[in-house]
Amino acid sequence: MDVIYREEEVAAAASSLAGRLVEAGVPARLTGGDSTLWGAGPQQGAAVRLGWLTLPSTSRELLPELGRLAGWARAEGLTNVVLAGMGGSSLAAEVICASADVPLTVLDTTDPAEVRRALADNLDATVLVVASKSGSTVETDSHLRVYRQLFDEAGIDPAGRIVVVTDPGSPLEQEAVERGYRLVRAPADVGGRYAALSAFGLVPSALAGVDVERLLDDAGEVLPLLSKEAGNPGLLLGAALGAAALGGRDKLILDDQLSSLNGLPDWIEQLVAESTGKDGKGILPVVAAEPRGAADELVVAIDSDGAHDGDVRVDGPLGAQFLVWEYATAVAGLALEIDPFDQPNVAESKLNTAALLDLPELPVGEPVLVDGPVEVYGSTRARDLSGVLTELLDSIPDDGYLAVTAFLDRLAAFDAPVPEGADFEQMTDAWMAADAATLRALLAMRTERPVTFGWGPRFLHSTGQYHKGGPQNGVFLQITGAVTDDVPVPGRPYTLGRLQLAQALGDLGALLNRERPAVRLHLTDRAAGVAHLLAAAQEV
Repeated sequence: MDVIYREEEVAAAASSLAGRLVEAGVPARLTGGDSTLWGAGPQQGAAVRLGWLTLPSTSRELLPELGRLAGWARAEGLTNVVLAGMGGSSLAAEVICASADVPLTVLDTTDPAEVRRALADNLDATVLVVASKSGSTVETDSHLRVYRQLFDEAGIDPAGRIVVVTDPGSPLEQEAVERGYRLVRAPADVGGRYAALSAFGLVPSALAGVDVERLLDDAGEVLPLLSKEAGNPGLLLGAALGAAALGGRDKLILDDQLSSLNGLPDWIEQLVAESTGKDGKGILPVVAAEPRGAADELVVAIDSDGAHDGDVRVDGPLGAQFLVWEYATAVAGLALEIDPFDQPNVAESKLNTAALLDLPELPVGEPVLVDGPVEVYGSTRARDLSGVLTELLDSIPDDGYLAVTAFLDRLAAFDAPVPEGADFEQMTDAWMAADAATLRALLAMRTERPVTFGWGPRFLHSTGQYHKGGPQNGVFLQITGAVTDDVPVPGRPYTLGRLQLAQALGDLGALLNRERPAVRLHLTDRAAGVAHLLAAAQEV
């Protein structure tokens, strides 16, 4: 595992910080589980959140059970593995399976169309992994209820198709025991976003056919280095992240071009943003963006082929990457003087959502502008959609960013024709991608500031913490869409579509309470609305 400084200024600042951390005995104290490192306030939480440091060893105890689970699935012909989980309960498994090129369906959405597509996919061969640390995650609970009813209606015993991963003592554990689901208990002393090498990352991956022992082997090889004062990749990376942020380079551009580790920046995004974005501080990861050379950028090349070295280069196998990034994030939190293990602002949007769901009708308000199939909600003086986008881009502070958040179908929302008149010779590689990167790239071309993209409600368990708890210099473009074929949630007084819109409105309310520039675009016709939005972005 190698962490290499490629830029002189970064190397000098990081080496200086690393030296101070070594003088304070940080490497040995961290790997020894010293919860006092981050101060008196975070000590109590850190004391029960450092189990990730030993997962390369302790998770080996799971290997026989994982082998039995995988064997059972093969014997039953359960080849369609569906993972219902949010944030740290799904992102690592998604990266593991994508990097191993094995199929895994991840349900981290409340979009009815996306869920319906999963429900219709080969139910006879489906095994559902329900993963939730708390055991009370509303999205995951909804998925479990919908699938359980579907299995029942098809004459399939849910107990023979559902595998639960949760913490000991959670409501989900109790339900699994009562209903006879297969149950794998995760370690309680590991936070969700640090749980890549725990049961949360390993159970769905093993069921999908991944050699998870190799992940642990790779992590195990790097583990002894993390207690050392020299040649410690976690310390080197953490010092680079922390020193750069302290010096104003707090936009982390994750460059993984040609990497075989598919999707790793999405996992890093959650880990770094949710861990550091609080107390008005933080490091903003930017995924799928071309480096601009801006003064506040730190470019980290991941498992590079050598053509894109960045300011810092991080090379190594996936299991080692997981462990080193977790260690580095804990070190960066130490440098920024924040608690890297809590997420105090994530609950805010959850509480807002719950309050909205209790109302007879959701308070959507009246649009201030209607441009074709797009309704605009918020404050604007613009007369059309391209004007709204221009206003938002112009309102980004010199040290700020634009966050696009879309409560839509993650896999199909942007399956719309390219706008007429697009100048392909001026488009970046991201423009050519057949997904949301198109919109992000179009907007990024028209500003010098970073543009991020998050799918709702997925990002609420990731960058949502940074949006609300980090530096208050974000500008927000939220996108929602009309629902034409909703999905009832059995045993609950709401549908997935109502839940999805309540989550969007709840998060928007949290942003507006902070007086951040924020606009909601509602697509009254999703396909036509996406095409119209792309055309408007082209006109900005």
